[in-house]
Amino acid sequence: MSTFMLPRIIHHGKDSLQELEEIEGQRAIIVTDEGAMRKFGFIDKIVAHLENAGLEVKVFEGVEPDPSVKTILEGKEIMLDFKPDWIVALGGGSPMDAAKGMWCFYEYPDLEFEDIIEVNSIPKLRNKAKFIAIPSTSGTASEVTAFSVITDTEKKIKYPLVSGELVADIAIVDPEIPSTMPKHITANTGMDVLTHAIEAFVSTGATSYTDALALKAIELVFEYLPKVYKNGDDLEAREMMHDASTIAGMAFSNASLGIVHSLAHKIGGELHFTHGLANAILLPYVIEFNYEAANNKFRIIEESLKVDNLADAVRKLNSKVNIPITFKKISNKFDVTEEMFEDALKRMPKNSHQDPCTLTNPNEPTIEDMKSLYKEAYYGK
Repeated sequence: MSTFMLPRIIHHGKDSLQELEEIEGQRAIIVTDEGAMRKFGFIDKIVAHLENAGLEVKVFEGVEPDPSVKTILEGKEIMLDFKPDWIVALGGGSPMDAAKGMWCFYEYPDLEFEDIIEVNSIPKLRNKAKFIAIPSTSGTASEVTAFSVITDTEKKIKYPLVSGELVADIAIVDPEIPSTMPKHITANTGMDVLTHAIEAFVSTGATSYTDALALKAIELVFEYLPKVYKNGDDLEAREMMHDASTIAGMAFSNASLGIVHSLAHKIGGELHFTHGLANAILLPYVIEFNYEAANNKFRIIEESLKVDNLADAVRKLNSKVNIPITFKKISNKFDVTEEMFEDALKRMPKNSHQDPCTLTNPNEPTIEDMKSLYKEAYYGK
């Protein structure tokens, strides 16, 4: 038996934020990060909509990139004091992931982080609050997924939390918000969308339901990512990429992912390469590793895109949005030395092999396979 889960409501398109005025409750907390959402007025706009709905509103702006267990527990304490009945996550993947983690510990204050890192180990939520997700980037799709990624900074490991309990009650996909993204974030998050869609399509957990969504998202990214990267004011391309992100999220949340994400989670946790960028670099190498195990699926994608070689097509798309073919080419930007990579390589293959995303990869890898893929993606083939 297969199960397909989505938020109860998805509002999408221009002016979707106005739907916040229709919710009923007493208190809402907005969880976001510092910077763009405040700078461009979106926090104030959302606060106004919620207040128009009659809610008291509090804002938590302390989410960092790759949210940590420490931040989750800080948010928990604020929520226990404020007692919201709505949690509103605003931002990219980090604020949404953090808000989901805070939600768990707000509902169950005595939980330990280790209690919820196994798949489907999160207890029943919505006893205290419901969840609204408003994405500011067209990439992570946390607004529709059953996932949250939290970093244990002491162990230098990113843990994906996986549970149907984490699916938002309401997702609001308004294309006005990502229109503020700079080019490099547009590129990185766009390639994250593509990785979600391709991995969902070839996942061992894929179904007819998820295949239709994943393939459409792949087509949208190849058509619209170069356009919106070239012209960030192209509102049609912005909306199509924002839709592609959510559509891909609906696919991978139900089909799961593969080892691009397993590898990216661990190299991000160790060396702090940003998630979408790590996915983009790893993706063509993993396609080649998986190709024979899922050749029928890959050929469907190639036929849809009218390309002969999907891995090469991904490399060309990366080039169009100024993403390099190896980690080494950007190591200086992230203050990563070859010695640091080689040291991390002692841990990353085993840790990535244990990642939940590895379970649904079409070609079952060994730890040595993971090591080889890391070396290819860092140094080149």
